[in-house]
Amino acid sequence: MSIDRYKISMPSSPLSIAVTRARPATQRFAAPVLYVHGATFPSELAVGYKFDGLCWRCDLVRHGYEVWAFDFLGFGASDRCPEMTGDASAASPLGRASSAVRQLAAVIAFIQAKTGAPRVSLVAHSWGSIVAGLCAASYPFAIERLVFFGPVVQRQLTVSWPAAAMPAWMTMTREAQWQRFSQDVPSGHTPVLAQSHFDRWASDYLATDSACAAHGGVRIPMGPMADIAAGWHGALAYDPALITAPLRIVRGEWDSLCNDADAAWLLSRLPADLDKDDVKLPEGTHLMHLERGRDRLYAATRAWLSKGDRHVPVQRHRRDLRGEAA
Repeated sequence: MSIDRYKISMPSSPLSIAVTRARPATQRFAAPVLYVHGATFPSELAVGYKFDGLCWRCDLVRHGYEVWAFDFLGFGASDRCPEMTGDASAASPLGRASSAVRQLAAVIAFIQAKTGAPRVSLVAHSWGSIVAGLCAASYPFAIERLVFFGPVVQRQLTVSWPAAAMPAWMTMTREAQWQRFSQDVPSGHTPVLAQSHFDRWASDYLATDSACAAHGGVRIPMGPMADIAAGWHGALAYDPALITAPLRIVRGEWDSLCNDADAAWLLSRLPADLDKDDVKLPEGTHLMHLERGRDRLYAATRAWLSKGDRHVPVQRHRRDLRGEAA
């Protein structure tokens, strides 16, 4: 499988987004699949990361999908925001959904221009589902199908959150990532991620930030954390009722960030006549795409994406999306 790599310049900005494209030998489906990563690590450490020679992207390509991925500004191979070189307390959280959705729209417009496809299907993880949801609600003509893996949705927490005190960016350490991989696994249960796998993944993760040694970890924008906090305090960044694309929730049974109540809330807020469902997979956490049970996640994703393409004129999509993105 060959990977094409691009850099997309953002409108009215000197910053560029890193984008990848993987094409199958025989493409079975018209709509390209675009992966939208979560709050703490980029796409190559997620959909593109291989354990035992296989990754989520590999699986989709093998089954006939053209798979795209990108890194939001401040992550992975995309440009770092200028504010991330200075004092984190000197600016507000970077990369909120309201700006991230413009990056996603720019990537979709680029895919449409490259492929001629009028629509793309989005596979979004965690905080990425907030951006994908906002995109699907804002640009319904551009979205074919949606898979929300471990989506972060609206809750009604009563404890206040110090939005004004949140920094522009933060440092994510190796130890903090290990905690994320292990905290939801029941006591006494076999680890869902082998230590040897994590050690290799963590080493590659730390290498995504050239200033890792100076900061003791990977710098990440804090906008995603602010969006999650806002959603958990009753202010989700998008209205699920505006989504028109078929949507599947996929989550691990041990996922504390997307539990039964969260999935039920999202399903109840989507349009009543929308094709939608919720799939809870056994022995998985919020990071199931990198765990032992990841093949079940792969299969649930493929089953939803393969249900069919819709057809609408291409040119209107390109014009509208590019105009909105600009």
